[in-house]
Amino acid sequence: MVAMAELDDVDLSLRLSKEEEQKRLAEGQHRLLQLRLVNGGQLTGGRLGPPVCVVFEGWDASGKGGAIKRLLAPLDPRHVRVASYAAPTPTEKRHHFLWRFYPALPGWGGMAVLDRSWYGRVLVERVEEFATEEQWERAYEEISNFERSLAFEGMVLVKLWLHISHEEQLRRFERRQADPLKQWKLGPEDWRNREKRDIYETALRDMLTRTDHPLGPWDVIPAEDKRYARVSVLETVITRVEDGMRREGVEPPPAGGPD
Repeated sequence: MVAMAELDDVDLSLRLSKEEEQKRLAEGQHRLLQLRLVNGGQLTGGRLGPPVCVVFEGWDASGKGGAIKRLLAPLDPRHVRVASYAAPTPTEKRHHFLWRFYPALPGWGGMAVLDRSWYGRVLVERVEEFATEEQWERAYEEISNFERSLAFEGMVLVKLWLHISHEEQLRRFERRQADPLKQWKLGPEDWRNREKRDIYETALRDMLTRTDHPLGPWDVIPAEDKRYARVSVLETVITRVEDGMRREGVEPPPAGGPD
């Protein structure tokens, strides 16, 4: 985990062996299950813990799907909501850009994982000019105030950016293109976005700087190695959830106890 680091400081050389990955995933998944059961009131006689919302952002092919799969592996799918966001529909465009995200947000005792989020306004909508400059400039403050309002009501907000190099992204694109079962993940838009990497990176730096705040800090995950990224995501979420529980007066149970 790199808490709001300069992108140039992110160490993309970090690697994990398969054995180390499996060991740390198993330990982390047990701990996350324990925290989830506490926050869901299953181990506390029905007393609920704070809502948890994990926001995934990252470069195309940075491994968000695989990381989400490992993060949620130990959890009961009936008790965690996963929402994936693409371009807004015509109906959604009739509303404020934050409107479409409200239904997925968890209440007390709940947990949600968002694959893409409201940050599209200051990334793709900015770069592709789907939003005016006035709109995306205003959005930094709107997003930060929105997140603070959620946190003031108790929400634990975990914001992750999965970071890979331009070269590694190309390798992953080419592997997807060669795999009949993964070709659906790759479209003309992905290739077009690659050509605008410099422009997207400028928008990304602005996003990380202007929307990082104590109640919604950014964690940049080195994702060049998928094993390292998956473990880092899981361990980062655990740390943020534990910190958020303490902030709301809920003491996390000792690690390693019964689940």
